[in-house]
Amino acid sequence: MMKLWIPLLDTLPQIFPVSWGLETGPAICFFLFWLLNMYVVYLGVDSIRKLLVFKAIFLPLAALALLFWAINAANGLGPILETPSKFSTTAEFFTFFFPALTGMVGFWATLSLNIPDFTRYATSQKAQIKGQALGLPTSMTLFAFVGVVVTSATAIVFGTTIWDPVVLAGKFESKMLVSAAMIAVAISTLATNIAANIVSPANDFANLSPGKIDFRMGGYITGIIGILIFPWKLIADPEGYIFKWLIAYSSLLGPVGGILIVDYYFIRSKVLITNELYNSNGVYSYKNGFNYNAIIALILGILPNAPGFLTTVNLVSLDTFPHWISGLYNYAWFVGFVISGILYWIMMKNQSSR
Repeated sequence: MMKLWIPLLDTLPQIFPVSWGLETGPAICFFLFWLLNMYVVYLGVDSIRKLLVFKAIFLPLAALALLFWAINAANGLGPILETPSKFSTTAEFFTFFFPALTGMVGFWATLSLNIPDFTRYATSQKAQIKGQALGLPTSMTLFAFVGVVVTSATAIVFGTTIWDPVVLAGKFESKMLVSAAMIAVAISTLATNIAANIVSPANDFANLSPGKIDFRMGGYITGIIGILIFPWKLIADPEGYIFKWLIAYSSLLGPVGGILIVDYYFIRSKVLITNELYNSNGVYSYKNGFNYNAIIALILGILPNAPGFLTTVNLVSLDTFPHWISGLYNYAWFVGFVISGILYWIMMKNQSSR
């Protein structure tokens, strides 16, 4: 959008090292957007709630407008639905499907583990159940459908498949249309980024030292770390983003999810003693503040996915490990979830029976 209104941005001299992978114009836009994120953090949790409410109303309307354009530009749903599959065999489809599924589960694993950061503000247990049951499946199904239809339509309209809405918006000639589309993307990204990537770590940092770090300071720390990991390089390559990033950290979060769910549902039977949660010497302090069963289960749940990760990032050759072992990486979240969950349940049951 900025390039349309200020063409000079596209011709600015390079000021960052080439290895950073960030041109000057995009860098300016990135840091302006980063400052906008930090401003929302400065305004506090209530401003985040208002932003999410606005997104919940605005974004579906923008998605439906994009869907209407796709159907109209492709002369109806017929040509879109008739587009042949890019996979020649079923086996080829599943070879791609399961790693992609694992990547998407990993994408949502962060928020699923940290959903209490939001449900804690719900007026009742029923309210948070209803909110998630109605909000997540319906919206994700809608946006997945819109994504498939629009991407398929681009192959018909432009002769090439465009999955990135930012690239798609660049194909339009109207400045106002492009601006409206980019504002929709910016609002969506802002709300999603703050909800999924800032709120939880901000609370975590605040809990490390409540006397010195509040939510706002925790958000600033998160924002600085967010720059230092060079996020623009992570998403530059879709294949690398899915296979080397999303699946990699899903192999860490799967075991955490397995341990949490087993502990709450099967070990505690959904009963927690609230006062003991805040007692440093209570029943949940375990041994010197650490539950070693959980730590051991976590490590053992991560290990089976390590060979696949090492081969994917080319640290070791493909023939270093048997194919079936390195292939577990494609199911990283599920493998870690099941192994850590079962091992944790066994160890905790054995400990309680002594």
